[in-house]
Amino acid sequence: MIERKYSAKREEILNLLQSAKIHPGVRWIYDQLKLSIPDLSLATVYRNINMFCQEEKVLSLGVINGEERFDGISDPHPHLVCSSCGTVLDLPQAKIDALIKNCKNLSSETFFSIDFHKTVFYGLCKNCQDSPEYHESNNEDPDAA
Repeated sequence: MIERKYSAKREEILNLLQSAKIHPGVRWIYDQLKLSIPDLSLATVYRNINMFCQEEKVLSLGVINGEERFDGISDPHPHLVCSSCGTVLDLPQAKIDALIKNCKNLSSETFFSIDFHKTVFYGLCKNCQDSPEYHESNNEDPDAA
């Protein structure tokens, strides 16, 4: 790893990413920090996040609803992505444990040694399922539940 001189901006960007309860994009990170760091540029945020991804301090979740999203939890773990609004959630630990057990079973059944996995489940979040638009598109009455 390349030795870098200390940067307060870099530290703030990483701290925000690692403490965020959401899986933000660069614009969200920039907007959150711009008030406290007036000379922060969008390019600085992009450059530092790319560096964090290369150093495996942050995960890129890929492009979701037209924006690359990131996770400050760098250990591989499954995600749930809403195909409608783009909400990203971490899969609960109990579900992760069950998936890992199934992967180990798959490995022994197929004689394939699994080194790592990247799992993303796509569907609709609770808010989108409860929206009138969802029920209209499925010819459902939202009050008939």
